[in-house]
Amino acid sequence: MSYSIKLDSFEGPLDLLLHLIEKAEVDIYDIPIAEITEQYLATIDTMQQLQLDVASEFVVMAATLLSIKSKMLLPRKEEHVFQPLLDMDVEEADPREELVQRLLEYKRYKLLADQLREMETGRNQVFTRPAEDLSPYVREEEQTIKDVTLYDLLSALEKLVKRVKEKDPIAKVSRDEISIKDRMQDIRQLLRVGGGMIRFFQLFSPGASRTEIVTTFLALLELMKAKHVTCVQHKLFHDIMICENTEKGAQADGL
Repeated sequence: MSYSIKLDSFEGPLDLLLHLIEKAEVDIYDIPIAEITEQYLATIDTMQQLQLDVASEFVVMAATLLSIKSKMLLPRKEEHVFQPLLDMDVEEADPREELVQRLLEYKRYKLLADQLREMETGRNQVFTRPAEDLSPYVREEEQTIKDVTLYDLLSALEKLVKRVKEKDPIAKVSRDEISIKDRMQDIRQLLRVGGGMIRFFQLFSPGASRTEIVTTFLALLELMKAKHVTCVQHKLFHDIMICENTEKGAQADGL
C-alpha cells in the first residue's frame, strides 16, 4: 500500500532537476546529462522505496532525460568531441537545448516568486502600533536561516539509510508494528524535551531498522504537512533542525 503525501516545497520535476544541477555546480548551458540523469533516477527510486507517490510528470521527465542521453551517445558527423551548447552550429541542434530553455524559464519564475515572497515578508513586518520591545524578532533575524526542501530531507535520509547494515531492501511500513501516529507523538515529545528544537538525526534511535527509519520519516512529513513543525538549516551543510510551530501547538494536541 503506497503512502501518498504532498508538500508545498515539492514543486515538480523541473524543480528537482534545477536542484540537482545547482547542487552539482555545473553550467546550466552545458549539462552533463549522463550524471544528472543518474542522480535524478536515484532520487525518484528513493521516493518510490519510501512509498511516496511519484507524480506522472516526474516519470515523463525521467523518460525525457533518458531520450536526451541516448541522443547524446549517437556519433556526430563532423566532431566527436563534445562542445558546450553555446559553441554549436545552429544546424546541429543540441538534444538538451529545449530542456535548457525550460529550465531557464522555470528558474526566472522561481526567482520572481522568491522576490514576491520577500516583499510579502517585508510588508508583514511593517507595524502601525506604538513602539514596543522587538528584541525577540531581532534575535530571530540574527541567524541566517535556509528553508529545507523535501530534497534536502531525502538527501539526509539517504545518508542515514546507508548507515543501516541490514541487507534487505527498505521494508514496507506495517502500521500494526509501527504506528505513524505514535511516531508523530514521539517526535512532539522529543521537541518538548529539546526546548522546541532538535536535530534531524536525533529523530532516529541508534540501531533503528529501516522500517523504523521510514516510519519516522513519514511521521515527520505528516507533521510538516500539517504545519506543526518546520525544518530549517542555519547555514549550508549544517545540521537540519526540526522546529516546533508553537502556533499549531494547541491543534497538535489532538493528534
